[in-house]
Amino acid sequence: MLAEERFAQILDLLSEKRSATVQELCEALNASESTIRRDLTELDRLGKLNKVHGGATLPDSQFLAEEPTMDAKQSLAIAEKRAIAKAAAALIRPQDFVYIDAGTTTLALVQVLSGSALEAHYVTNGIAHARLLAQKGCKVFVPGGMLRPNTEAIVGAAAVASLQAYNFTKAFLGANGVDLQAGFTTPDPEEAAVKTTAVRRARESWFLADSTKFARVYPAVITELRGGAILTDRCPSPQYAKQTQVKEAEL
Repeated sequence: MLAEERFAQILDLLSEKRSATVQELCEALNASESTIRRDLTELDRLGKLNKVHGGATLPDSQFLAEEPTMDAKQSLAIAEKRAIAKAAAALIRPQDFVYIDAGTTTLALVQVLSGSALEAHYVTNGIAHARLLAQKGCKVFVPGGMLRPNTEAIVGAAAVASLQAYNFTKAFLGANGVDLQAGFTTPDPEEAAVKTTAVRRARESWFLADSTKFARVYPAVITELRGGAILTDRCPSPQYAKQTQVKEAEL
């Protein structure tokens, strides 16, 4: 098979699945791993795809770095975030010790908390989240650290050290990107470190991510895809459910 024919088949496969592993491409094209890796390198150079660890994604999974402010993000996907938030709130039991990450979807979760979920105890690195939890009468703990103005999140070494003192029954986190190969990612390494620590200290971790977050990759890795379950309004590909639990909220 000529290289141009392989290129066309690779791009056709990606147009259907949004992403593919090297092994999947080897099987689909009946080609060697070295051949597929060379093809991916060339297609990446041409800007036709993004070569990532273990495979490739379409260009809309390109690496992104910029992050909107909290105010800007609160006006995005409002209905989707609220549906996800309600589904997340339904998972909380009175005996839970819960970590809630900073972010707009997790803030929506705090906004809809009611009933027996208010009896749970909470830890959050979100300033707005802590204020609202306290106003609702919840017992809430806030880690030490540095306040990041862009996301109003407490980050830094002190925040990481604070979280290492806890064991959470559940953690609810945000992620800017959710990708089959790259996993859960975010723009800022310090925020990623706090999120990673929370995942490691939690018995059960849920990433609250609306459908626009899929096939996006940011510089800082939180955890691989199997490191947490996904709670979303719509999952764009069945491939995600092969690597981790996926729950879709009803709009």
